[in-house]
Amino acid sequence: MNGHCNVNVNDTVEKFQCNNGFSDLSIDTKKSERDTSRKEDEDKSCLDLHVLEAAYTSILRELGEDTDRQGLLRTPLRAAKAMQFLTKGYHETISDILNDAIFDEDHNEMVIVKNIDMFSLCEHHLVPFFGKVHIGYIPNKNVVGLSKLARIVELFSRRLQVQERLTKQIAMGISEALRPKGVAVVIEATHMCMVMRGVQKINSRTVTSTMLGVYLEDPKTREEFLTLSQNP
Repeated sequence: MNGHCNVNVNDTVEKFQCNNGFSDLSIDTKKSERDTSRKEDEDKSCLDLHVLEAAYTSILRELGEDTDRQGLLRTPLRAAKAMQFLTKGYHETISDILNDAIFDEDHNEMVIVKNIDMFSLCEHHLVPFFGKVHIGYIPNKNVVGLSKLARIVELFSRRLQVQERLTKQIAMGISEALRPKGVAVVIEATHMCMVMRGVQKINSRTVTSTMLGVYLEDPKTREEFLTLSQNP
């Protein structure tokens, strides 16, 4: 009798479930849930694409174009797909991007990744602005895969943006993910809304910056970052 009492009930139940296929059933259920969620996302994306395509068709017609002529037959669909790609950042998160690529490292010196190519759409006129992003951070025991910094830039730039907000969102995203001692972000960009229309100044560039933590508090640290990020 005592021997029976010493049996671990949880172990017995677990063995029973595994031997009877319950474990496989659980895995299959989770896979089915993921597949269902993916299918729902695909269906919504397809619906959004058709709505965008119809909207572009309407715009072209209002401009006086013949949407049935050969050169424009697939233009609304192509434009709709392009807009989905250019705004895909709305459907991504920092955790999706990082994918656990944060590592414990005994490193407390400045890390800089500069000249990251950036493309975005101005939310005022829906025309591009593009340029370079320079990122610096001082780790607080955690470092991130370097390519993830570029992906964070893309996450926030693939939305309708203004450069000032984009700069701050990149800095805040890195700060919240890594909890570093400081984050610095500088963006230099050309805005087509100033080149193609309006004042039409083709050589103008806009520079914005966000400094957090030690970069904001310590002028020498800020100066070091600005010097290193601007050097070739």
